[in-house]
Amino acid sequence: MVGPAATIANRICRGRRRYGARACGLVLSLTTVAAHAAGTPLDSYLDELKTLRATFQQTVSDAHGNEIDRATGTLIVSRPGKFSWEIHPRNSGSSAGQLMVCDGTNLWFLDRDLEQVTVKPVDAALSATPAMLLSAVTDVRKSFSLTPAGTRAGLEWVLANHARLHIRVVTLSLSETVPSSYVADPLDTAVEQLWKAGVVVVVSAGNLGPNSAVFAPANDPFAITVGATDPAGTLDASDDFVATFSSSGVTLDGVRKPDVLAPGRHVVSLLPTGS
Repeated sequence: MVGPAATIANRICRGRRRYGARACGLVLSLTTVAAHAAGTPLDSYLDELKTLRATFQQTVSDAHGNEIDRATGTLIVSRPGKFSWEIHPRNSGSSAGQLMVCDGTNLWFLDRDLEQVTVKPVDAALSATPAMLLSAVTDVRKSFSLTPAGTRAGLEWVLANHARLHIRVVTLSLSETVPSSYVADPLDTAVEQLWKAGVVVVVSAGNLGPNSAVFAPANDPFAITVGATDPAGTLDASDDFVATFSSSGVTLDGVRKPDVLAPGRHVVSLLPTGS
């Protein structure tokens, strides 16, 4: 591994050597290559989807990840365009909660607490919500960017195996391309699950320069975000400065990033044959 994130990860490991070689465990570096192919597994799934029935659990968390509310519900889909979505708050009966029903043309929303029903054209009601993924009302790519979830799946694997394999540190040298809040981004959620499990997550800040700290996972306050310094071609650290390409700034949640800086230019490493 090379770069600022790897430098910080190595220092963390060295600081834990007194606990033995296995205490540091495995430093896992995950990289990703942007893939925007016309067909994705999601496209294939939606093309074949005709009907669906599922129960689900919905949780609401505050900015610190603490659960503040929970509800359960049922989703029924008949493509194209028809679905029923019903949800009930925790510790409530069937007389509480909300119900949405879509017939492909209109959407009815029943709020049982307010004893109120509203009706909207389905295009206006669903044009920018995940519900349209299943209802097939419009082209999903007009409102959403589809990218592979391989990185998040890799972090879930680490979460499941970190205790058995003594994984203590994960480094991520990647960035999403759509600005997001860390409280809603799935990749940030995976990072925070590792943090809660005791795994240190070190991420690269990115290479977009100042005022660009708005992309996951570098936007997450639970991750150690590492920016790059330019050593100015000398061994004297007093003339080092922040590399002009290094991403920095304030996230959409008001968190200033990066957290630390490490050498990011002219780093000596190995070069694979033929590269």
